[in-house]
Amino acid sequence: MTMHLERGLTTLNTKKRKKQKKFTISKLAKYEEEMRKHNKYMKSIGCHGLQMNLQEYIDYCHGKYKPKTKSSVVSTPWYHVDSSYRRETQSVPSLTTSASFSPATKKPQMEYTGERKLIGIAMMHKSNLVPVFADDDDTTGSKQATEIAQMRRN
Repeated sequence: MTMHLERGLTTLNTKKRKKQKKFTISKLAKYEEEMRKHNKYMKSIGCHGLQMNLQEYIDYCHGKYKPKTKSSVVSTPWYHVDSSYRRETQSVPSLTTSASFSPATKKPQMEYTGERKLIGIAMMHKSNLVPVFADDDDTTGSKQATEIAQMRRN
């Protein structure tokens, strides 16, 4: 489906623009008062560069204000600051002592040191892992393993 205009209508704007009227004394007084408030506020917040004269403020209110461009030349302050700091010694060796902390040491391998003999690991239910030990009367651990298997199925 295409979009069509009704007969007699056009997309062109054929209206003539009205000339803006000259400002009356009361409007100028109103703009001057607002400009003073604006400049006072800009001064209080530290934006001295945004203060305007009357003509600039009127243009600003009507959306025609072009801000002043600041020059790219930066004035040097009365004091000189050297922004680059360089260390006089090229390399500083790290401190190594006998009590130094070494965070990257290898963790010792874990070993089972218990009295009971660990035969293996059985799964009770889903991810519930249970160790299987060999007892005195059952040296292979098959008795405990079969009990766990029967519990799992019941």
